[in-house]
Amino acid sequence: MKNVLLGACALSVVLAVLTPSESEDKVHWTYSGQGGPDQWGVLDKSFGACGDGKSQSPINITRVVDGELPALGMTYTAGGNEVLNNGHTIQVNYAAGNVLSVGERSFELKQFHFHAPSENMIQGRSFPMEAHFVHADKDGNLAVVAVMFKQGEENAELEKAWAQMPADANHKEALTASVDANLLLPENRDYYRFSGSLTTPPCSEGVNWFVMKDSVTASQAQIDKFTHVMGHPNNRPVQPIHARIVVQ
Repeated sequence: MKNVLLGACALSVVLAVLTPSESEDKVHWTYSGQGGPDQWGVLDKSFGACGDGKSQSPINITRVVDGELPALGMTYTAGGNEVLNNGHTIQVNYAAGNVLSVGERSFELKQFHFHAPSENMIQGRSFPMEAHFVHADKDGNLAVVAVMFKQGEENAELEKAWAQMPADANHKEALTASVDANLLLPENRDYYRFSGSLTTPPCSEGVNWFVMKDSVTASQAQIDKFTHVMGHPNNRPVQPIHARIVVQ
């Protein structure tokens, strides 16, 4: 599959992803009602892709072709060092030096955050929660690894962040126990790959998406704690696939 990458605006997109509380203050958007997903594209001229983009995320992964995909090389240490409530999600910021390798390309892990219910769907199936591991390369191109959470046993690594989850928007806490991204990933690293976008305004396209086929567990109490703090579902509806190809 052709690897579609961000253009000249890549660096500004990365900054928007990594500092959402700053960028989103300029234009108020929500997940429902006035300012909801169906209106994102007209809230601000910079959000135009949300309404007229042809490679938008999330998607329902149904049309899949077989291909020779490289293994995902994840060289992560326990580097999650602070947890942020930005009003739209709970985000764990990660220390520098942790790398995702895809073939000859390398991306540094910047942060991971959560959506409930899941944003992407797999063969029409939605999950209670989804994590997005956001990476950027030296040119500002983005790669997102998505992991689905199903209800089951308590997730011990997730609990390290949940124990210090800020209840109020635009607050963050330093983590007393560093979170290891490796322990939030499934053992089987098989994945679906497609070109997509940010799932929040400005919905910029050219994002490399890697959706893990296998899910991990979180307890119902952990899922409920996240949804209670958010106060509302924080998932963008699935978007048309158009001419894109999803490879496995």
